Amino acid sequence: MAAPMIPPAHAPAFLAAHGWGDAQILPLAGDASFRRYFRIVDGDRQAVLMDAPPPHEDPRPFIAVAEFLCEQGLSAPTIIARDLAQGLLLIEDFGDVRLRETVDAQLHKEAGYYAGVTDLLVHLHARPPMDGLPVHGLEQWLDEVMLFTDWYCPAFDIAVDRDAFRGAWEAVLTPVETDGLPRVTVLRDFHAENIMLVRGKDGIAHYGLLDFQDALVGHPAYDLASVLEDARRDVTPAVEAAMLARYSQATGRDIENAYWALAAQRNTRILGVFVRLWKRDDKPHYKSFQPRMWGLLERDLAHPALVPVRQWFDANVPASKRAEAWL
Repeated sequence: MAAPMIPPAHAPAFLAAHGWGDAQILPLAGDASFRRYFRIVDGDRQAVLMDAPPPHEDPRPFIAVAEFLCEQGLSAPTIIARDLAQGLLLIEDFGDVRLRETVDAQLHKEAGYYAGVTDLLVHLHARPPMDGLPVHGLEQWLDEVMLFTDWYCPAFDIAVDRDAFRGAWEAVLTPVETDGLPRVTVLRDFHAENIMLVRGKDGIAHYGLLDFQDALVGHPAYDLASVLEDARRDVTPAVEAAMLARYSQATGRDIENAYWALAAQRNTRILGVFVRLWKRDDKPHYKSFQPRMWGLLERDLAHPALVPVRQWFDANVPASKRAEAWL
């Protein structure tokens, strides 16, 4: 069930204890988890209140990753105050200018903005990954794609062989697991609605990062696939190709096959996740993203590295139960 956008009862006392007692608490956003965000306005200063209620949420990973990212020269919100027992954080407010709306309004600047985003990943991936993060590798990738058979298929009465599905993905993803590329910090939910454009900062610091508390140590192609095959906006294919080339040229890493395989893995997982958010968590607006997710996955499956998975989809999921089912 989606949480109502009402501040928690203990928020005013928390704010007062940290010098924000006269501030207004305004609804800002919720997300796919139990977390909610409120804008705190006190005269000419403002901040963001994150409500991450225990036991459902734990704000400590957000704090740790934010501090790590800032140490790397990137823009993550500064932690102003915290109450871990009640799951409250007061954090820096990056404002209202998001990458998604900015690019949609200025499509002629799309390549420039995504070049900055790609350069941010090049910068992050040139540094050792953050200590203590969970591993995101073959076993995790395989477990994640099973969300498709566990949630999507039952929603459309598609009876499938789960072992064959997993086996097809194992054939595709094992070469990615063993490609020898260095593992990096993966932000995981790296897309245009989680990237703010921070006033007064230039270069890669212009891009303010949000929603990174589920960061992992994984493959360098994953976040690039996340931002270029975005569930929430269509990235021009020419820009996608140019950013793939830009990343490879800057790093000397050939991530072509890994990119398409991990993009397909991610999009398959998301198709299952969005059904789960609709069915289990009463968040039906996620249904609207499914046609785009299918469009992205169909493009991924056309790549030669995806033959085993494409054959499974062709044999098991008819067109009437793909994008058509959501239009």
